[in-house]
Amino acid sequence: MGITVRPAQMSDIPEVARVLGIAFTDDPLFEWLIRDDAGRARRIAVLFAAQARHHFMPLGGVEVACNDANSIVGVALWAPPGHWHVADADTLRQLPALVRSFRHRLPVVARMADTMMAAHPREPHWYLAAIGTLPGVRGQGYGRELLNSRLDRCDAEGLPAYLESSKPSNVPYYERFGFEVTTTLDATEGGPPLWPMWRNPR
Repeated sequence: MGITVRPAQMSDIPEVARVLGIAFTDDPLFEWLIRDDAGRARRIAVLFAAQARHHFMPLGGVEVACNDANSIVGVALWAPPGHWHVADADTLRQLPALVRSFRHRLPVVARMADTMMAAHPREPHWYLAAIGTLPGVRGQGYGRELLNSRLDRCDAEGLPAYLESSKPSNVPYYERFGFEVTTTLDATEGGPPLWPMWRNPR
């Protein structure tokens, strides 16, 4: 079985969003934010499509993992050093998608984003905003190849990497790649916690 990791193209955005929408359907944070079980994957996909188009793609931060049939089965969204914060103009471009995704929960999302932003490290680093694979390929190495693709670059550039895990079962997985939990973050005011994780370059 061959795994291909490549930079995403603008034409990939619908499939990038679809894959991430499915991948994050059982994520505790999204389950808490979007109570609509039947529509959750679609609403998450709307969010990730906007984020990819208006923030991560222009920064060269979207990578996809493809199977032998050249179908996208995994996606990673990275922001390079100095660009983890979404500019106000880009936030405005994403606003219609944010409303469609979160509806009446949008004020909760805004407060959560403010808390995450305040806790975000200021030292230059690569920021892994999201990574996900389709359930049917989990355990087959697609996530590993996606992570290693950008972490190898981090090591070559001598730069750290940072992420916030919203699923406790993923923490040991990231630890295998050199990430370490720095704290437990309550960004949801009593909802599911986040585990910020930092990785020094090797």
